[in-house]
Amino acid sequence: MPKILIVSDSHGLTNELEQIKENLAVDYMIHCGDSELDLDAPELSGFVKVAGNCDFDTRFPDEQLVTVANINVYITHGHLYQVKRNLMPLSYRAQETGARVVCFGHTHIAGAEKSGDQLFINPGSIRLPKGRQEKTYALMEWSTEDDVTVFFYTVAGEIVDELTYHTTF
Repeated sequence: MPKILIVSDSHGLTNELEQIKENLAVDYMIHCGDSELDLDAPELSGFVKVAGNCDFDTRFPDEQLVTVANINVYITHGHLYQVKRNLMPLSYRAQETGARVVCFGHTHIAGAEKSGDQLFINPGSIRLPKGRQEKTYALMEWSTEDDVTVFFYTVAGEIVDELTYHTTF
């Protein structure tokens, strides 16, 4: 079953992105914006990427949609949908695309939650976390076609148990 690495808000970090990529065997890699790197930076190689409010390379798209295990995954940074207030505008946009999984950043707050039939994942920030000390990224894993767990890890690769989120589709 597929595994998806999800990172966001790396704000110029390069060694950490390379370290995370090297230590994981995943099927997809997503960067939810604010890398502050060029679109074609080697550290972003292999990532599905979107523009954050601190990204100045205009080649980044505002949003992406990928299909993993027959589930549409919507990717955006979140600043265009006021995610610091609530997730309703983001939820509406994801519905328009047919997405069941929504990956976003911007708030720097790690977490996963399901609302209705949509799973929202914010991997936090590997540079400037908010709400907790750990600099985090997320790993989404399917154990069966309908059974999904989102694990959160520190940049050093240590699991953050209290953030682990399990759900079914």
